[in-house]
Amino acid sequence: MTAIVVLTGAGVSAESGLPTFRGPDGRWEGHRVEDVATPEAYARDPVLVQRFYDARRAALARVGPNPAHAALARLDRDWPGAFLLVTQNVDDLHDRAAAEAGVAEPRLVHMHGELTSALCGRCGARQRWTGDLSGAPDCPCGGRLRPDIVWFGEMPYAMDRIDAALSACDLFVSIGTSGAVYPAAGFVAQARAAGAATLELNLEPSAGSYLFAETRHGPASRLVPAWVDDMLARA
Repeated sequence: MTAIVVLTGAGVSAESGLPTFRGPDGRWEGHRVEDVATPEAYARDPVLVQRFYDARRAALARVGPNPAHAALARLDRDWPGAFLLVTQNVDDLHDRAAAEAGVAEPRLVHMHGELTSALCGRCGARQRWTGDLSGAPDCPCGGRLRPDIVWFGEMPYAMDRIDAALSACDLFVSIGTSGAVYPAAGFVAQARAAGAATLELNLEPSAGSYLFAETRHGPASRLVPAWVDDMLARA
């Protein structure tokens, strides 16, 4: 049975109403990335950074999964072979779609962290957090809670698990990604080196489209359900 690894990026959640990572001017929701998405930014102005992620967390609560999230949750639930969904997104839309599909233990990795989680800067403990972090009480260890987001310069989560899945997969599918942010942008080359087939589903060609054996362009809410239907029909 085909072992599948799926990578998703901001393009999957854009159709739910969440903005993609950076706009044409290189700014992230009006802020320079260097001011809200690095450890140095947090050390320099923790109030600004906390308020930025509080606003994103509040915006996330107002949207829901779209048909692309739902289709991938269905694939996780019904695919009999090995499967891993790796998302660069920090929203919880894949998680909510999995819960709606009745997936008890989603085969899902948030490699860049989660908006609905808080991280202790001292002990590294993670805890679910859905409200504002501005003014939140400290961790029991005395450390300050920060957004559980992998900022530029930090190591993504679960890289050992991701590397193992890529090395063993038969099919790698990239959905809604720019193909420009590493290490995720290198996953297609890693999968190809392992002999896997590769497919890109994207609104338009990404920076790494030329690395894929097959590309399909269009909205994720249309392409992903069609691809999942085809995969499950052949399972």
